[in-house]
Amino acid sequence: MSIERPPQLRLYDTMRREICPVISATPGALTVYACGPTVYRDAHVGNMRTFLLLDLLRRAASLSGLRVRTVQNITDVGHMADDTGLGGDGLGGVDEGQGDTEDRVLAEARTEGRGALDIARHYEQGFRDDLALLNITPADEMPRASESIELMVAAVSRLIDKQHAYIGADGTVYFDARSFDSYGALSGNKLEELRSGTRFEGPEDPVKRFHADWALWKRAPETRTQLVWDTPWGVGFPGWHIECTAMSLDRLGSAIDVHIGGIDLRFPHHEDERAQSNAIAGREVVGHWLHGEHLLFEGRKMSKSSGNVVLVSDVIARGFDPLALRLVFLEHRYRQQMNLTWSEIEAADATLRRWRQRVASWAESPSGAMASAYFDEVLGAYCDDLDTSAAVLALRRLERDDIPDGVKFETVAHLDRLFGLDLARDVGKTQTLPVGAQELLDRRATARAAKEWTLSDSLRDELAALGVTVTDTNDGQSATSSPNHDPV
Repeated sequence: MSIERPPQLRLYDTMRREICPVISATPGALTVYACGPTVYRDAHVGNMRTFLLLDLLRRAASLSGLRVRTVQNITDVGHMADDTGLGGDGLGGVDEGQGDTEDRVLAEARTEGRGALDIARHYEQGFRDDLALLNITPADEMPRASESIELMVAAVSRLIDKQHAYIGADGTVYFDARSFDSYGALSGNKLEELRSGTRFEGPEDPVKRFHADWALWKRAPETRTQLVWDTPWGVGFPGWHIECTAMSLDRLGSAIDVHIGGIDLRFPHHEDERAQSNAIAGREVVGHWLHGEHLLFEGRKMSKSSGNVVLVSDVIARGFDPLALRLVFLEHRYRQQMNLTWSEIEAADATLRRWRQRVASWAESPSGAMASAYFDEVLGAYCDDLDTSAAVLALRRLERDDIPDGVKFETVAHLDRLFGLDLARDVGKTQTLPVGAQELLDRRATARAAKEWTLSDSLRDELAALGVTVTDTNDGQSATSSPNHDPV
């Protein structure tokens, strides 16, 4: 289906502090980089809400006519246990280079008695499985940090050459925060105000030149034997922030349209990443910064100490469809802090079941043209700063609307390309197609692959005359035969 006048994609930009149009560096295309998981544990439902953002943006942009290319990294090295921005050196959250904190992957490997990369691959697969359960389309490219070391070494070398970085007294390479004039523009922090978070009491740091400098490449202690590499600066490992800089510039170049992450990454991770990337490229690399808000569970922040960490597998163990979780997320705007509850998940699961039953019953009615006003409204809501809550309300109105059931089915089938809720999951599973229908379907699939839209529409009409409704999805076309149809 083509949209004659697709809506303009508008998103809240963290840098500008306002909703504004997304202007692509290349007309007709959209490049997106999303911060991925640190694979030392299973991603909880709060993480998955953030990871859903990439999928929502991709669906909206694609259906509004843009060619979307997405990259999401896998962090399997370099993310230290104290990289929170809530303490440590007042910037990266750790006294980087001192060796008093441990890589999260290595810490989990020690706890489980397994190799570091074994741990990383195990939890990476779990992440990919959870994406599939929530109908989140994986990024086009998902580079691993441990397999991108050469890119990081090259990036660090360029920063040294450009005098944005230096080798500290401990052999670790640091970014010179004072060399980047607009540091703090993304988060609102100022260098002179960051000192309150430092561990160092004296006027000068004995290791770094300035208290707010952060590590790009860390000298490894002799006790560290895994996830280390030999470089011009000795044996060590990358800092967390340089990883995204190196991988994003390599995969998407120096003009990235949208950068996605959770609001907790705005500082220090994204602030530091922006400084590094811009210093290397000599320009503003990211055009639009998109951040998702925090998620609470039953009124509290999820944490091991509170015992309220909820995984996608926990939702399934309670007998709920994992897409009920997706529906709950859609009912809340991504920029709003969300309080998830079991009762809300249960209600969403019941709604999904009701909708699927009704979609299956609507599919048995004669096919009708899609109610384009609903599609335009929902796509417009998605393009208006991913207002999924307004989109869900439109879907609820459609359910109650006094329009033919065949029209409702066709409309919902198209809308689900945005919602991703598998609303037609149970339609046509036991139905037999009439004679000649499969041949027409094969011809139509070939026509669509060749972008012969007129022929495709003509074949859809021929199938409708046989009592077969065709629905186009992200996975291709699906066909439903109406048992009550009387061909003419």
